[in-house]
Amino acid sequence: MKEHRHEGNEQHAACSCGGHHHDHEEKSCSCGGHHHDHEEKSCSCGGHHHDHEEKSCSCGRQHHDHEEKGCSCGGHHHDHEEKSCGCGGHHHEHDDGCGCGCGCGHDHGDAESAKKELPRLALAFALFAAGLLLPVPHAVKTILLLACFAVSGWEVVLSAVRSLTSGRMLDENFLMTVASVAAIAIGEITEGCAVMLFYQVGECFQSYAVGSSRRQIRALLELKADEAYVLRDGEFVAVDPAQVQVGEQIRIRPGERVPLDAVVLTGMSDMDTSALTGESVERAVEPGSQILAGFVSRSGVLTARVTKPLSESSVSRILSMVEDAQERKAPAERFITSFARVYTPIVVGLALVLAVVPSALLGGWRTWLYRALTFLVASCPCALVISVPLCYFAGIGSAARRGILIKGGDSLDALCRVDRFVMDKTGTLTTGEFAVTHVHPCAGMDEAQLLALVAGAEADSSHPLALACVKAAKERGVTPQAAALEREIAGRGVQCRDSEGRIVLAGSLALMQESGVKGLEGMDALCGEDAARIYAACGGQALGFICLSDMPKPGAKEALAALKTMGVRRLVMLTGDREAPARAVAAQLGVDETHAQLLPQQKLERLEAIMQDGGAVFVGDGINDAPALVRADVGVAMGALGSDAAIEAADIVLMADDIAALPAALGVARRVRALARQNVVIALSIKVLVLVLAALGMTGMWAAVFADVGVALLCVLNAMRAMR
Repeated sequence: MKEHRHEGNEQHAACSCGGHHHDHEEKSCSCGGHHHDHEEKSCSCGGHHHDHEEKSCSCGRQHHDHEEKGCSCGGHHHDHEEKSCGCGGHHHEHDDGCGCGCGCGHDHGDAESAKKELPRLALAFALFAAGLLLPVPHAVKTILLLACFAVSGWEVVLSAVRSLTSGRMLDENFLMTVASVAAIAIGEITEGCAVMLFYQVGECFQSYAVGSSRRQIRALLELKADEAYVLRDGEFVAVDPAQVQVGEQIRIRPGERVPLDAVVLTGMSDMDTSALTGESVERAVEPGSQILAGFVSRSGVLTARVTKPLSESSVSRILSMVEDAQERKAPAERFITSFARVYTPIVVGLALVLAVVPSALLGGWRTWLYRALTFLVASCPCALVISVPLCYFAGIGSAARRGILIKGGDSLDALCRVDRFVMDKTGTLTTGEFAVTHVHPCAGMDEAQLLALVAGAEADSSHPLALACVKAAKERGVTPQAAALEREIAGRGVQCRDSEGRIVLAGSLALMQESGVKGLEGMDALCGEDAARIYAACGGQALGFICLSDMPKPGAKEALAALKTMGVRRLVMLTGDREAPARAVAAQLGVDETHAQLLPQQKLERLEAIMQDGGAVFVGDGINDAPALVRADVGVAMGALGSDAAIEAADIVLMADDIAALPAALGVARRVRALARQNVVIALSIKVLVLVLAALGMTGMWAAVFADVGVALLCVLNAMRAMR
């Protein structure tokens, strides 16, 4: 087709498109005129309204980009340029070969379209049953069956004609039309009608199944707030979140969804984060807390300062990632797509040979034509090309409901193949926050007194160990002893004066020794090497010390044990922490191998050394571990909510800071792969059997209908188990 473009009402004499205002980018395009870009709303081209960039597109209308909130297409990755788009799958851009992968060029629709088909299918079934069961003359039976064919199959026949004129001869609609019409032509009216009717029933069920899995993804769109209340000219006004600028103040009232990523300025509230993280426990926020788009305020009124525009917010990035997951296909999906493109022409050719060659040599053309038609119906590859991608699509949607975001089917398959998990320690296996484990006072002082002294001395310090002591005092109901800070010594501790004017020291052993503190002898033996310590002294005399440790996360031990139970062969921990505390944590959690005192680059080098013996999963907190997340076969970012680096670098993002989601993700991956393999075995084994029997004349059209529609339904129902 000639490369051209219509502007306004101008039409080129050489163009046969009817003035649809489109742009052909390929001179050799054989799309039949639908390879174009519409810029006018009034186009009457039949709803193609999209831009193809690849010559080989078979246009199942699924590969497109969303930029509009209101699209109701089910997340098919297309680009809307008009807000008023009604999106029946039109007005979108194909970036490469699309559709279900079979080359059949059909669209399996969604659950809503399936429901709309029910009245028509019910009427067709009534006509079919009447034609079979009513005691009426043969002519009346024929009329009833032909009416059934017309009601159930007119769209298929029309699509077949369009496929024929557009050069897509192997469209599934064309194959079904040829098989059913030819069967009617040779006098097999009942079976010809059954082919068309049950084919449509199968399509309806497939549409419903695909729509159900899409609804799980589409539900994520509800994370976006419709409006934001922003402070302008002294009052809060409702505006589109996309129009709010970074730095502006927004208000969130109880029950409202946070529209943009922000930092709380005033107010306190409990936030429901379950839509993003899967966590049922609400998160308390206060001034200084980060809140993300998609959170729901459950109590107080908040004012917050916007930190990111809508396009860069966490929820927008999450939605984009989940939508893009459909384009990152697993090896099984890619194999099925390639297989179907070769398989379909081969079986059509074999059906043609079966119809022509034996009848030419042996006669009985009607018998051989019937066998060929049976062969053709049974050969349809839809059971494979729909159910296998549906397994991965449903699995990704199911994981998203649990706060596990998977970037594509390839990540699921890769997760199944590796049996070594390499994990960061701080923030991944441990909380990343120190906690007081032991308080060791000297003679003449009790634990509460020592803790009160240290908490008072460290009250103005921002050091993690100091904060842990202050927190422990608060939790234990201990009132910090008043002390005036004189100086904070970097790497050592603090020096204060108490109410009696005595010098109070709190810090490292080195600080005590440098200050000439007495009574330090034997203290080291009271606390293991794996713990950090804060020593305390007053008036030059040691008063005792406090032990602190970075504690394992709740459930971490059970999660790692579950991975072992699931067949993970080797658990490795990498950390920049000291050897003693690292080994203590590893022993508590059951880690097989530990490497400590590593810089970020050394972590990457150690990971690469481990991967020389095979693949590995790397699990990190998503902040300092981006290089390792990218390098691993599968990068898993834990607790990455709000971390752009994690969402970009990781293949799988665990939105909640809960390592228990790790075995859950592995379970989803293995379940999806098992279901996909089951569908391949079920479909191929039954189809091959029926194809052989059909060629030998040992089975008829009803068995072929089962091999097509029945097997497709079995595989789709099996795939839907991934949604659980």
